[in-house]
Amino acid sequence: SIHSKAMPYAITDVNQMSQNKFVNAFGAVYEETPAIAAQAWKKRPFENLSQLHQAMCAVISGLSETEQLRLIRAHPELGSKVRMAAASVQEQSGAGLSQLSATEYERFNALNAAYKKKFNFPFVMAIKGYEKTEILAAFEARLQCSNQEERARSLAEITQIARFRLNDLITTF
Repeated sequence: SIHSKAMPYAITDVNQMSQNKFVNAFGAVYEETPAIAAQAWKKRPFENLSQLHQAMCAVISGLSETEQLRLIRAHPELGSKVRMAAASVQEQSGAGLSQLSATEYERFNALNAAYKKKFNFPFVMAIKGYEKTEILAAFEARLQCSNQEERARSLAEITQIARFRLNDLITTF
């Protein structure tokens, strides 16, 4: 059966998927990193969405520092006009980042540049439910953190983004 965006998968269907089908369905949960889904697939069967999410989180925990940095760097800059995954486009427009004024756009550009210069990876935040003013405030606060704190924080944000994306892909009943 072919699933459209409107029809999320039931966990029983997820557990029956071939690795290929699973990666096609969930490979984009982590930006440009389908290998996470490929690894998590091996942990089937999943009782529920949370268990699937935990399996994916375990894959990330097992990544080397270099691989974790690669995952963080796969994320688009917030408020930038670069091409990005469909889910990112939706998340950013939901937070009002697709309609920035020229001043706001400049502010995001300046913060993105400062952040990237300091940490050598893009600012990542699970922005669903936040307004652009709150995102800018978080941006400025996190610029004060250490590299290690920010790497851990970015992975935590990526984990939250993945959870939001899985919520859209799997039925919870």
